[in-house]
Amino acid sequence: MTHISGRRPKLVLFPTRSVPAAPGATEDDFHIYASYRGSSASGYYGTLKVVRKTDGRLLFPFDGVDTIGPFPTKAAAIEAAQRRGDEVVRADLVRPEL
Repeated sequence: MTHISGRRPKLVLFPTRSVPAAPGATEDDFHIYASYRGSSASGYYGTLKVVRKTDGRLLFPFDGVDTIGPFPTKAAAIEAAQRRGDEVVRADLVRPEL
């Protein structure tokens, strides 16, 4: 019998257990989240997050990274962010950040 409670599951953002570094073997071992921020007045900037799925390591952004943009359209900003994400993944496949 399953017990159903009114409580929601606990969301753990920073797990207490350590996951050993594990390099990715293929491009499928990475999540690329490309989007944009900004407006037509200030220009559109690409936003990017790249996570290696094998160990959960955040590869991008990192301290000191340059901005992606500005661009005249949302689509251009997202495309540039996606290209940068692809570059990060390819670089990590060649020389993993451990």
